Amino acid sequence: MGDDHSSARPLRADARRNRERVLQIAQEALASDGLTISFDEIARRAGFGVGTVYRHFPTKEALFEAVLLGRMERFVADGRALATAEDAGKAFFGWFSQVVEQASANQALCDMLEGGPMMTFRPGSTLAADFAGALARLLDRAQRAGAVRRDLVAEDVLDLLRGCLVAERRARARGAVVRMADVVCDGMRAKTR
Repeated sequence: MGDDHSSARPLRADARRNRERVLQIAQEALASDGLTISFDEIARRAGFGVGTVYRHFPTKEALFEAVLLGRMERFVADGRALATAEDAGKAFFGWFSQVVEQASANQALCDMLEGGPMMTFRPGSTLAADFAGALARLLDRAQRAGAVRRDLVAEDVLDLLRGCLVAERRARARGAVVRMADVVCDGMRAKTR
């Protein structure tokens, strides 16, 4: 088949749209149905034959990885974009809350952020380090601006983020409207005298 060399060339516009549609549907399906959703169901929801899905993603794992890595890349890009925001405290707390809110709705993304067994970063990927770096830069700026307590380090904040993910998912499972990110953000704020 001609697929071996096609990856070296840019996708045609219609193929690119199809790939983006598959990714969008897979992202929605992962959030609502989790890792158990089938290729057939993703193709049905996208309005394509299953062959179209396989043409872009040879395995379900490859599709899910593309969705999750894309979401992580957006978290990193958002964090980097906020690194020059005028209000460093608002940027840090907003980004932290956004990551918790979006990731807690997706078990596979939680697993990736937590380093759990279901989804991990590909060996050699810099995405985990990029995420940690974006967080560290936002934290440093917020601390220098006096918005975040000085005794926290980036690893503390990563642990707090991971804890929020677990707490948010448990709260959702029991039908509670608990905003753990708000509680944790309040705990990270610098004390006013």
